[in-house]
Amino acid sequence: MSAFDGIALRPARAQDADAIEVLTLVAYFDVPGSTHREHQVVDALRADGALSLSWVAEHDGYVVAHLAASPVELSDGGRGWHALGPLAVGPGHRGQGLASDLLRAAMAQLQQDGAAGCVVASPPRALFLAAGFAPEPGLTLAGAPLLAHAFGDRLPPLAEVSLHPALSGEG
Repeated sequence: MSAFDGIALRPARAQDADAIEVLTLVAYFDVPGSTHREHQVVDALRADGALSLSWVAEHDGYVVAHLAASPVELSDGGRGWHALGPLAVGPGHRGQGLASDLLRAAMAQLQQDGAAGCVVASPPRALFLAAGFAPEPGLTLAGAPLLAHAFGDRLPPLAEVSLHPALSGEG
């Protein structure tokens, strides 16, 4: 349960797919730099069986926020790393800490499942920095450092990251 009354965090269910699609489309409508295909990214990850996890925040029976994660490939052959995103929070629920709550829940689930760590291919937003992410010069996507968080006492690898084609714009 979230810190906010009436909002529950939970793993997404199959019947949430349509609500997640609409939420993601609406959430990214006014985001500068959005490709306006983030909802298609989530659908492609789901269709390919490439979701490591999919968590939602639910309020009064409605999905109001969503965070997806998918496995990445590393050039050094390392395993257990996951990309976070897309992250969507409905306009009426922004500024309530739902993104932070979903991020903490997703990271806890990934760590519990034995993941080595996770990466975010977005600018260093306070949300990710506050959760322990840091720019890692040796962990790159197309040569640019990623924000990364290693679980436990692991160190981030020195590797080039390959995302699922839907996240890299190829799918």
